Amino acid sequence: MIVVVSQAWTKDGENAEEHAQAYISLSGEFGRFFRDHPGYRGRRLVRGVEDPTHFTHLRYFETVADYEECTQHPEYQGHLVAMYEHLKPYESYPREYLEVVLDEEGNAPA
Repeated sequence: MIVVVSQAWTKDGENAEEHAQAYISLSGEFGRFFRDHPGYRGRRLVRGVEDPTHFTHLRYFETVADYEECTQHPEYQGHLVAMYEHLKPYESYPREYLEVVLDEEGNAPA
């Protein structure tokens, strides 16, 4: 199993929490591109405690190819653009592919 990790920082300032909440909502909707796809195993969106504008996406798939196939959905890029409206501008939105080598079930929230 692989995990696709990406980082994002929402806009700060006077409307910081509005941008963060909009980003969280859009991220929830974003899941529709993955849910019924073969190879999809789940995802998490985590938010920084010290910096609440910082978000980390964790998307679990059987293979990198399974994930990349999802990103070819015709509406995928348009949805990303809508999410980017709530982010601080930066030059790229990198993602990293990691292999899951230890996976322990615990009492983490679902």
